[in-house]
Formats: sequence, C-alpha cells, structure tokens
Amino acid sequence: MAQQLVFEAPRRKVPPQHLADFDAAGRIAAVEALGLPAFRANQLAHQYFGRLTADPHQMTDLPAAVRDRVAAAMFPKLLTAVRVLACDAGQTRKTLWRAGDGTTFESVLMRYPQRNTVCISSQAGCGMACPFCATGQAGLTRNLSTAEILEQVRAAAAALRDDFGDRLSNVVFMGMGEPLANYARVVAAVRRIIEPSGFGISARSVTVSTVGVAPAIRKLADERLAVTLALSLHAPDDELRDTLVPVNTRWNVGEALGAARYYAEVTGRRVSIEYALIRDVNDQPWRADLLSERLRGALGRRAHVNVIPLNPTPGSQWDASPKAAQREFVRRVRRTGISCTVRDTRGREISAACGQLAAGG
Repeated sequence: MAQQLVFEAPRRKVPPQHLADFDAAGRIAAVEALGLPAFRANQLAHQYFGRLTADPHQMTDLPAAVRDRVAAAMFPKLLTAVRVLACDAGQTRKTLWRAGDGTTFESVLMRYPQRNTVCISSQAGCGMACPFCATGQAGLTRNLSTAEILEQVRAAAAALRDDFGDRLSNVVFMGMGEPLANYARVVAAVRRIIEPSGFGISARSVTVSTVGVAPAIRKLADERLAVTLALSLHAPDDELRDTLVPVNTRWNVGEALGAARYYAEVTGRRVSIEYALIRDVNDQPWRADLLSERLRGALGRRAHVNVIPLNPTPGSQWDASPKAAQREFVRRVRRTGISCTVRDTRGREISAACGQLAAGG
C-alpha cells in the first residue's frame, strides 16, 4: 500500500522558546518581561547572530548578575550534536542533531572554493512520501521550531569560523522535510537569516526547496523575500510524477509550474528546477523534450534545471542513470535554450547527499 502524504505533523511537546524564535519586537518584549532595559535585546541579538554566541555566560557585555536569568528564559539548550561525519577531505560534514524531546534530524555543511553552504532541515522526517528519498520513506516526526532551524545555521557558521577561519555564505532548505509544510516557522527563520540584525546573508544566497505545494509557493512569493525557489519536479508528466512525487495528486505539474511562474514574476528571480535522474524511469529523451516544452511555456529563461544523479538509499529499487543517458538528457534540455547543469554531488560516502538524510543512529 502506498505511503500516505502527511501535511500536519503529529502533536508533540513544543520546544522551549529561544531568543531566535522572536523578531525584533518580540526580543524587546522578552527582555522587558525579565525586568531588563530594551537595549539589552539588541545586545543579545548581536551576540547570537553576529558573534554566534549562544551562552549568556560568555556574553561579557551582559551584567553577570542577570546572565543566569537570561540563560534560563531565552537561551534553553535546544540541540545536541550526537555525531559528526566527514568526507571530501573534511570539506563535507554531516551532523546528527538530537532535540530536547529526543527527536533527531541532520544538517550538512559543505565547503567549496568560492562559497560555504549549509543544508538545513525544517522538519524531522518528511510527510511527502517520495519513494526514492530516504527522508520521505521515514515519514514525518514533527516540525522544527524556528530556533531549531536557526541553531543549525549558527552552528555551521561557528564551525566555519572556528575551524577554518571562514564565513558562511549560503543556506539551503534542502535537508530533511518539506519546508513549505512548516511555512510560518520557515519564513520566520528566513527573515532572521537575511536581516542585517540577523545573520545578514544575502537573500539570493538562500534557497527554499519544495516538492510543489502550490498555494504556499504563491504565498512565499507575496512575502517579497526574493530567496531562490527550488521546485523538485523530477518528472514532466503527471502519470509518472504521481508516483515519484505523490503531492502531484493534489497539485499537478501544471499547477506547480504555474505557481513557480507566479513566483518568478513577483520576485524577478529565476526558479531552480530539481530533477533527480533515475535509470529507465525518468531519463528518456522524450521526457527531456517534454520537460523543456513545459518549462519554456511556464518560465522561459527564468528556469534553470539542476540534474541530480540519483543517490543510493537503503532498499531502493532504483539506480542513477548512466553517464551517456545523463549527457543526452542535459543536451536535449539545453538545445531549447533552457539552462541546465548537473549538480556536483557531495557526501555520498556518509549518506549526506540529496535524498539520503535519514537521521539514523
């Protein structure tokens, strides 16, 4: 029996509120509730987002007499790094996180010559049930809080600074979960990531991925955040996509691309089309042609296709397409004027590549 789509996370204990859960006004209200002057809110935000400090006892500009109170009320311990695995000569690191309620999920830090990217999770597990994705097959445990999402970003930025003397430049919501199924918390996290009073990362360097939750794509467009939208399409025809991406039975290819077109029109941003290439499943030349046709009609030159060689997952019946089929697929898409590249896959050796995150252990 096919696994059912899950849009609502099971009810579980809510993580304690953290400074990162609040916007600027909320931070002021929180410090004033502790009997502290409003300017302390900016100090705390600068320490957390700017200096990447999450322990008030290390905040030297905070009076020693109030550090315990601030720590208890605004800086609860949310995540513990259970295990860190590395490959690519240490340039790729996968961290298994455990939250206070025992929930586990993963994030991946990747260093490149011109950028440093962290791939973060927005949910523990995923309810979208895509059969070629280890996360989707595990099912959904719960949504992550805004602060749990942001703690992954802060930890990655701190690791880059402390271990490499480098800075975090890119954040991609491509880890565990469907970001737009945890909409409010993800949007709040995006705002903290791009705000000058937050991590201050360019909106153009933040990518939000989705399997095609069309109403939420349109809603995200209206936020005017201008982050990069990545649509996980994986098939240009409804017959196949119903199987590969079960959410297609609610919002089909045409509806997903229509929402992507709206996003491009409102934000002026090019949309990334993610396409996991699977041997003898979705790699046929005619599907490359159909993909090009549908993208030309919906997005024109505002589409960029990311071909992703399928990454192996435990028990999977599918395999990556041969190199020859991959080259032909890319050639046929490019010849129509659609930008198309093959994604540089990182982390296969430690099950950190696309579709492999499962929070085992």
